[in-house]
Amino acid sequence: MKLYDTMIDLFADVKDRDREIRLIDGENDESVLSFSGLWDEALALLGSLQKRGMSAGDELIIFSKSNRSFVIAFWAAMLGGIVPVPVAVGISDEHKLKLFRILSQLKNVTLFTEMDLLQRLLDYASEQDLSEISALLDTHAVLMTDVEPGAHGELYAATPDDIAFIQYSSGSTSDPKGVVLTHRNLCVNIRAIVEGFDWRDDDQALSWMPLTHDMGLIGFHLCVLAAGMNHAVMDTSVFVRRPLLWMSKASELRATQLCSPNFGYKHFLKLFVRKGLPDIDLSCVKRIINGAEPISWSLCEEFLDALAPQGLKRNTMLPVYGLAEATVGVSFSELGPEYGRVIMDRHSLQIGETFRPVDEADPDAVSFVTVGKAIRDVDIRIAGDDDRELEPGHIGHIQLHGDSMTETVYGDPEATAALFTDDGWLRTGDCGVFVDDKLVITGRQKDIIIINGQNYYPHDIEEIVARIEGLDLNKVVVAGATPKGGQTEELVAFILYRQGLEDFRPLIDAVRDVVGEHTGIEVDTVVPVPRIPKTTSGKVQRGKLLESYFDGEFDAVLSELRPPEAVEESVDDDPLVAELEQICRDVAKDRKIGADDNLFEVGVSSLTLTEVVLAIDEKYPGKLDISDLFDYPTLREIAAFLKRDT
Repeated sequence: MKLYDTMIDLFADVKDRDREIRLIDGENDESVLSFSGLWDEALALLGSLQKRGMSAGDELIIFSKSNRSFVIAFWAAMLGGIVPVPVAVGISDEHKLKLFRILSQLKNVTLFTEMDLLQRLLDYASEQDLSEISALLDTHAVLMTDVEPGAHGELYAATPDDIAFIQYSSGSTSDPKGVVLTHRNLCVNIRAIVEGFDWRDDDQALSWMPLTHDMGLIGFHLCVLAAGMNHAVMDTSVFVRRPLLWMSKASELRATQLCSPNFGYKHFLKLFVRKGLPDIDLSCVKRIINGAEPISWSLCEEFLDALAPQGLKRNTMLPVYGLAEATVGVSFSELGPEYGRVIMDRHSLQIGETFRPVDEADPDAVSFVTVGKAIRDVDIRIAGDDDRELEPGHIGHIQLHGDSMTETVYGDPEATAALFTDDGWLRTGDCGVFVDDKLVITGRQKDIIIINGQNYYPHDIEEIVARIEGLDLNKVVVAGATPKGGQTEELVAFILYRQGLEDFRPLIDAVRDVVGEHTGIEVDTVVPVPRIPKTTSGKVQRGKLLESYFDGEFDAVLSELRPPEAVEESVDDDPLVAELEQICRDVAKDRKIGADDNLFEVGVSSLTLTEVVLAIDEKYPGKLDISDLFDYPTLREIAAFLKRDT
């Protein structure tokens, strides 16, 4: 593939190809936008932005529920030298606060959004008495409906070193950090990705990943556009509500290139094993790109085995490694052969140690999926704590070098300096080792928790938990952990507690409730600990707590806290309410949900709520959608709603 100087040059070169983006907003709700149509609509929006006074170097936050509006706004900004800043739309207060903090960081910012989202932001800013934010939203917000008929923007003469866009980490709320990507970063990495995947212009891509995520935006929009491929983008919320539609559309569109992080396979399988998809044909699929969070070998196997009767080949699964600071792509597994697996002794994973392979039956065995070799224009080294390269076979810090590496964290010189070694290598914060020349990711040195493909910073969650009466930041530690035999990362909260266990049970519910309410994610395990280990400088040692957790030091306490596994029966007189309570027990096994509990306040994630709705839909097809929960948030209200004639 040709190496372009700028993304504007790239788009100009492919815009007249007979290719399209299919935007899937529902089972029977699709629209098509040709490459040339996207160029024209982007220029029209750019003209309107320029008439409002926006110019090159200004920032445009894209905060939209519509994938169509998103891609038009993204390219409108890019074509005019305006800096796009994608930000995910969420329903929690933390999402709004994150957006406000990003607004405060940028220099000359405009917000692109929809009217209903804008009104929610204005209402929340008013509630929080954030007058500066309110004024900014009032005067610097633009809607898709503001595009003037006949407007035509002027293209910017970009250079390779100009900022192309800013990627904000998905989970950083208290202090969001924007990774600055230049046109050179993008063009270099896009060429490497297209060549590394051997994408052709007759391939068909399908993605449900959010366009605010680097894999969704760069991997499955910018890269496939550069390859001149037809591609389809399914709204993420549609996949969450209707996961089987993912593979139905793959079959219908004859998609050859798919992608998903770990949790997507698990979410799909939960419904697939119950309902199946007997009439689809997946023999068209060449590759399923698997990345964005730790990859579970057992989950890959389960997914491939389940869909083998539908024609899905084993060698389609392609584990990859990447991160926003490297644009997106770093290493890919080899095309053709089946993906690889390495089994290690989990006690041999300290920095500087030589990894020890063990048998699968070993009690300390842990499986890792290999993620291949560095792609074009990326160098990888494994370094010790002193940033010096280690001998092959040693566990160390993964560090990167190349033209796709960011050079700046936006407006944060300290974070920028901390990102690089003295000799200019990018610190990824991940740990790993090369085994037979293939990279294996063994863990993370930086404190990031990855849940459902999104990054969360422990300190943000700890601050939320510390709001509970009787707790403070000195008594709370949260961490991510994939337990032995587990397939996805779990969220574990360690609470400093030295009193009777009977009094700890209400605290478990309180922790789950407050985290669920403010972040939309679930706390899987709450552990009382007699002490919180710290370094001599006072830094919390999360790794030691996790090691104790994995070694079973807390098993007895957790067993005592676990309620007896008695079969619960609803005492509710309404048989439909009782049936809904049973569905909740089956889906949300660790949470007791009563008939009159507000489903948004019981500490379960939005994904679990969706699974509850899917289970109800199986028994009462077409009568309940996830959006109905806003109007009927309790099981009793849902039961009354289901009884109505539809």
